[in-house]
Amino acid sequence: MWTDWLLPGSSSAILLVVLSTFGMYLTILLLARWSGVRSFAEMSTFDIAVTIAIGSVFATTIASKEPALLQGMAAVATMFTIQLAVSRMRRHFGGFKGATDNTPILLMGPGGVMKPKNMRVARVTEDDLRTHLRQANVLDRAVVNAVVMEGTGKIHVLAGHERGKAAESWILDGVRDYDGESA
Repeated sequence: MWTDWLLPGSSSAILLVVLSTFGMYLTILLLARWSGVRSFAEMSTFDIAVTIAIGSVFATTIASKEPALLQGMAAVATMFTIQLAVSRMRRHFGGFKGATDNTPILLMGPGGVMKPKNMRVARVTEDDLRTHLRQANVLDRAVVNAVVMEGTGKIHVLAGHERGKAAESWILDGVRDYDGESA
């Protein structure tokens, strides 16, 4: 019946959804304040996965009676704690960073020279590159210093005003380049 799609089985169900929403909202707010700005920064693949998982637990907890509110709060608190622990371990143990993060990859080098092997590894086409160059208001690819796909999947265009100028090596530290030597 159409009312099953619009109305809950009992009037108390709406009140419970409201209370669960407030409970989960306050939990996430307090945990985000405790763990810091990085909580939803999406700086690594792991951060993105945790953000999605927190959203999933939030939605499931507020829209149904299973899991119970306290279980949802415990799950979210555990995810925040794991994320905080992983971010600290990444800072102190270099090998741990490699296990949780994707490293950036160079898609285009100085003078707008495309890196075909890198593009294949990153699964990026020439059309994708053109789109990002247009978004960065690049009118001449010769002024491109580098195009980098970050570990999060975002693509950044580094362009200057000098043709063929290479980006400073510090900026490209840790960026993979399968077409040539390490960037």
